[in-house]
Amino acid sequence: MRVIWVAMVVVLALAWDHPATAQAPKPAGTTPAAPSAATVESLLAPTGQDRVLGSPDAPITIIEYASLSCPHCARFATEVLPKLKPKWIDTGKAKLVMRDFPHNAPALLAGTVARCVPPERYFPLVETLFEMQDKWVVAQDVRAALERITRVAGIGKKDFDACLADKTIENQVLQSRLTASQQLGVESIPTFFINGRKFEEEPTFEAFERLLSGLPAKS
Repeated sequence: MRVIWVAMVVVLALAWDHPATAQAPKPAGTTPAAPSAATVESLLAPTGQDRVLGSPDAPITIIEYASLSCPHCARFATEVLPKLKPKWIDTGKAKLVMRDFPHNAPALLAGTVARCVPPERYFPLVETLFEMQDKWVVAQDVRAALERITRVAGIGKKDFDACLADKTIENQVLQSRLTASQQLGVESIPTFFINGRKFEEEPTFEAFERLLSGLPAKS
């Protein structure tokens, strides 16, 4: 199992100098097969590791695979989500589940740190990381830049260092990507699944609005 993590870290390291790409590098030797409907349903079922924005009982489930260093993901977080949230999430109609799909080494660092904060502080930190993406992704010392940002979220240096040293959390972030790429066929980010079905349109507010409005009141 450790060999998989090493291989993934190598792939992400090779992508370090290309933080703007939204096409995720594929691990060598992997060819995703089309999963069965039962497999997709099982893989997309919310788990205790998921970070959920909105009511867990909301009938519509939006699952987003994203990378914290991806500019397209940041655009969704800063331009589209603020429009969706008041109408769909805050009203209990939908919930957003964000899952990690780090496409380079800075994203792996950021995703790991975000997973270390309590669940109720996860999305505020993620929002900050997306808003300040152009500051930390291209920093000469990404780790130091992330430490400065996460300090505002209440993560001191000792906890920050302990978080990045925790291979269990790092492996969870990597496993999220491996599962998505190898079993769900995720190749680009952000990728969304809405009530178990892959969202194929451009992730604009208007596109989400059309699809969500056409869903039944209960899943």
